[in-house]
Parts: sequence; structure tokens; C-alpha cells
Amino acid sequence: MNHYIAVDIGASSGRLIHGVIKNDKLQLDEIHRFKNGFNFVNHHERWNIDSLVREIFIGLEKAKAKGITECSLGIDTWGVDYVLLRKDGTKISDPISYRDCRTKSKIEEFQTLFSKEVIYEKTGIQFLELNTLYQLYAENRELLAEADKILFIPDYIGYVLTGKQVTEVTNASTTQMLNLREAYFDKDLLSAVNVRPEMFNPLVDSGTALGPLLTEWYDQFDLPIVHVKTVATHDTASAVVGVPCINSDEKNWAYLSSGTWSLIGIENNIPINSSKAFDNNFTNEWGAYGTYRFLKNIMGLWMVQEVQRLFEGGKYSFPEMANLSTQTPFFESMIDVNDKRFTNPVNMIKEIQKACLENHQHVPKTLGELTNCIYSSLALSYKEEIENLESVCESTINQLYIIGGGSNVDVLNQLTANLLGRKVYTGLGEATAVGNLIVQMISNKELKDVKAGRQLVYNSFEIKEYKPEGTYNSRGIKEPSYN
Repeated sequence: MNHYIAVDIGASSGRLIHGVIKNDKLQLDEIHRFKNGFNFVNHHERWNIDSLVREIFIGLEKAKAKGITECSLGIDTWGVDYVLLRKDGTKISDPISYRDCRTKSKIEEFQTLFSKEVIYEKTGIQFLELNTLYQLYAENRELLAEADKILFIPDYIGYVLTGKQVTEVTNASTTQMLNLREAYFDKDLLSAVNVRPEMFNPLVDSGTALGPLLTEWYDQFDLPIVHVKTVATHDTASAVVGVPCINSDEKNWAYLSSGTWSLIGIENNIPINSSKAFDNNFTNEWGAYGTYRFLKNIMGLWMVQEVQRLFEGGKYSFPEMANLSTQTPFFESMIDVNDKRFTNPVNMIKEIQKACLENHQHVPKTLGELTNCIYSSLALSYKEEIENLESVCESTINQLYIIGGGSNVDVLNQLTANLLGRKVYTGLGEATAVGNLIVQMISNKELKDVKAGRQLVYNSFEIKEYKPEGTYNSRGIKEPSYN
């Protein structure tokens, strides 16, 4: 029996998930879970990258204690953030978070060098202030001059584990610097942010073998024999691999990767950077195995996480918040979830209330009302973006697969089905880890391809279906059911 471990690290937590194929089904076991977050250190919001590496070794020790003596391992994380390395291979400082305020207004400033139209033609990537392009534009010039290499977060962790440096394409594509159709970083954009092309390591595809752990780690920890694979290192790319859609040859389905962020889109074999795609600010991120993730990045459950943290000391659970949200009618208070003001406000609750007040809406005060406001706004945003997808692609989407942690929020899932007026499927909260595992299994030739992997997922997990209920209008729905 081959053992696989997915290291899946998000903005608020990380986990090591053990996977095996047994009796033609994928069996999962969470070995280790840990918290993640950024803190204000040395003038910026930073990730404690060394802590994340330590947690991986703690998880691997637990794996060995469970009897796993040899395994494959893949790492996926969020995108856009990076680590600067000196010539001796040491990091200059802890990486700055994409939520740091240093990129504020940098899109507008950068337009003095390149127009949005030119950047989109080159990269096909959605305009977000958090993109690596604007982070590097705001980067300290002295530190950039000192840097020899730039590694994205999962590539850096892989380097620390194995001593090998690569740049995996799914994560590289999120930077808004990678050529839309060719595997190279655009030299004009790099020059504009004072970065040399050789500062990036060679691009590799998902499923590339990175190598064994450095021997020094075995001196410090009691570890199994580990073979590190470079999977689809951007978490959304891994999540899309794990979509339990067995009709993957058809193009009538969309996915919603619902977590800290909401990413809604379709899987394509060719990119779309038409004027209509540009006007709607859709992105063409590279996916595993030559695909493109044509999607829109939407503010997600980060807002709920922040409200939970701030309201009465975080004593209410997310299921409790969801239940409280049904006690008042939906769509009475709504906000623009993509407004920059919600990216990292000082106080999310006050920012939501202020936005509702400015728009002459009912101001949510209770925990239920605040959660209701976020759910209403997210569901309406999903509806709008599905309609935009259909318009840009000139096709009809019949099914939506919600994956990730948000797939467990029944209230929001039903609300989304009601607004879309079409079936919604959920059932795979660990889609990112599962996609990570599938790429490893394909690399090891235990699975033939992604289609076989999705069939395995479909056979292994219960898929829940939500059917539309209620009567719809342009703003929401009339007399909806939330059960």
C-alpha cells in the first residue's frame, strides 16, 4: 500500500492529511492540524514561515508514530506571497502577507508604466492589489538588490525540506507576471519592478519529483522516508483537481472553492483574455496538466472568520453563527464583498456596519444579522459571477460544485442554489488536500490521470445535492426556504 501525505496550508490553518487507496476508495486521515496567521513584525504583516516548517516536521513525526515508514509528500499553500533569498540560500526576512497595506494604490501607480490592457494581454490575470507584481513594485529596493532568488511560499518550503529550488507553474501564474501562453516571466514587467529573470528558478509542472528530505532533518526529527513531489502548489489549483465531477469532459459545470477566499470559475484548455473577460476582471491562472482556471477571486469566509474572532471574544462556533443567520430575513443588509475596505480592516464588524449605514440599509448588530449580511452578499456575488461567466464564455452552466471548508455551510449552499436556480453539489471539504494527493498518485502511476482521480473522489465521498427553492427577483428571492 502506497502512503501519501498532503501538506495543505491556508491563511488561517494548516494540516497534514494522509491518504491511501483501499478497496478502490480514497481513505483520508488527518494526522496533524495547526494554526496559521500573520503578525505585524518589522513594519509589515508577516508570516512566520519557520513555524510552518516546524509544524510539518511535527506532523511527519506523528505519521511515523502511526506506522508510516515511507511516503510521498506534496505541499500546497496560498499564492502570490514570496521569500527573498541571499546567495547563500538563507532567507532575508519572513515573507510579507498579501493583506499588508504596502500595495495600497499600487495598481493605479503601476499604470503610469503599463496600462491595464497591456498587462492583461500579457498575463490574463485579474487585477488585485495583492498580486505579486504590485508586491514587488512596493518591495524595499535595498532588499531586492540583496536578493539572489525569489521563491513562492510552497516552493520555499520544498526547498527547506529538500535543498532543491524550483518554481511551480500554478503558483507562478498567480503573480500577474507569467506570460499567458508561454512558460516564462514577462521581462518588461520584471524590469519595471527591478527584478532580473534569473531571480526565478526554472518553471516545473505539477507532479514533478522534487527529491528526498535532506539528511540533516533525520538528525533532528524521527521521520519516515519522504519523497517530496511538486504538486499543484497553489491551493486552488489542487482544489480544482479534487472536484468530484465525473463529467469532466463536458463544459457545463463550474466550481466554487469556498474558504478564506471564494474562487468561482471553470476549467479550460485554453485561456480567455478577450475584451469581455478584461471588462469583467476574470483571471486565467494555470492549472495542473496544461489547464487554465478561468475564474473570479471573491472575498470569502474571511469576513465570517473575522466577525467570529471579534464578537464576544470568539465564543460562538461557525455552525452556531450559521444557525443564528436564519433568524432574520436574508437580503435586508448587503455589502460589496469585493470592496478593498474588507481586505484587512481594523475591525471587520464596524466596517460592515459602516458600509450598510452609508448605503442606507439596515445596520446589522447581532451576530446573526452580521453573518446573515455576509451570506446574503456572498450568495448574490456568486450569482452575478456565474452569469458573467456564462456571458463571457457564451455557454450555459448547469451545475456548481462547492468545495473547500465552505461546502459545509448548509445555509449558504442552499441560499446559493436558490439564487442560481440550478443544482449545487457539495461534499468535499478537504478538496485541496485531495487534489494534492491525486497529483502525487498520478505521479506515482497509481492513478492514470485527473479523470481517474475525479472518479475515485466521486466513488469515495458522499456528494450532497441542493435543489433551488423559492421564487426569484433581480435582487434576491421571494419567500425563500433556508432549510
